[in-house]
Amino acid sequence: MKNLCLTLLFSAFFQLFFPVIIFSQNDFLRVTAPGNRQLALAIIPPMPLSGQVNDQIASEILELLRFDLSMTGLFTIVDTAATELKSPKLGNKTDPLNSKTGGADLVLRTGYSISADSVTFEYRLYEMPVVREILAKRYTALTQDLRRTAHTFVDDMLYSLTGERTPFNSKIAFVSTATGNKEIYLMDWDGYNLQTVTSNGSINLNPDFSPSSREIIYTSYKQGNPDLYRRELFTGSEVKISSAPGINITGAFSPEGNRIALAMSKDGNSELYLITKEGKQLLRITNHAAIDISPSWSPDGRFIAFVSDRFGTPQIFISHFDGTEPRRVTTAGGYNVNPRWSPKGDRIAYCRQHGNSFHIYSVNPDGSDDRQLTFEGSNERPRWSPDARFIIFSSKRSHKEAIYVMRSDGSAQTKVSRQSSSSLSHPTWALRW
Repeated sequence: MKNLCLTLLFSAFFQLFFPVIIFSQNDFLRVTAPGNRQLALAIIPPMPLSGQVNDQIASEILELLRFDLSMTGLFTIVDTAATELKSPKLGNKTDPLNSKTGGADLVLRTGYSISADSVTFEYRLYEMPVVREILAKRYTALTQDLRRTAHTFVDDMLYSLTGERTPFNSKIAFVSTATGNKEIYLMDWDGYNLQTVTSNGSINLNPDFSPSSREIIYTSYKQGNPDLYRRELFTGSEVKISSAPGINITGAFSPEGNRIALAMSKDGNSELYLITKEGKQLLRITNHAAIDISPSWSPDGRFIAFVSDRFGTPQIFISHFDGTEPRRVTTAGGYNVNPRWSPKGDRIAYCRQHGNSFHIYSVNPDGSDDRQLTFEGSNERPRWSPDARFIIFSSKRSHKEAIYVMRSDGSAQTKVSRQSSSSLSHPTWALRW
């Protein structure tokens, strides 16, 4: 019954401007604030469960928890110094948790213990002011996996409260000029744990994850022609799957992962084609004198959004996956590119040119409710998180292009990449990890 009560409570917070009173057999909860109020969450700085204090680990985990949880948009983080709560032992329910928590709705307490090569973390979440424990988790991991376990806890916490998973344990693929060439890298969603994917000394573009996230496809000029490659991320093995004369670019895995839509110019101008993941051509999707490029699948695999200049300027179109019944989606703006379908199927993110800059928009698939999401710098290549709560994109807001994340409504735009000396672009989000 406690879990049901909390589920109802959080569901109510997603409704706009309606107060709510919730009854259960065991508890009485009254929420007098409007339904869209963020919950006040106090995060107690991590304390040792036993053994020595490690300020570096405590600080790193505290920063991660604050970042992940604030980015959800569900919480206002209440700063609470460790000395404000006289709590000699984590998990002691008699501790006066509500003594100095700034009127928090929830309190999160964290403890850790360190062994030779691993760390154990214990997390406890309390509902206030009744000081009722509503979630307790313990994780043990190697020191190098410390951040991963903290992201896992946030995912478990959000799932217990909302019934939905977060993308915080997934990876981002992107292109960086760190070596002087355009190579593909991986990083955590918050910019940590950088990994090299390609190092061929050429131009590598447009990475796209398979649905399993075990593979990527990307275009590389490493043999002169812009060819499409498929690479297994954990073994590093790769195969060329499209090397027709001309371009083989903007490849996109289908939702089931067995097919790939891409743009090729082997028959003249740029058209969309469908191939198997092994590279066998299945069909030509478009057949038009205009340039067609940048396919993006609907989540059910029935439709494809793409860019075409068949009416004079680049615009977003939708057709069945086989190219039939194409229709124009964007009607405003003279240059609209980079479409990406939301995993929930309800929105398409894309870029529109404004003078010398680009800004990110999202629109319903029927063309209605066209919204501008970015207003600063020049922003390109939006890609959705697996849960559709966030959009990652590249943005030039200083002298170098960097990777940013924002909520799907455009709020909380935050730079997450940490390589300030190079230009970063072409981000894409793994569906799972």
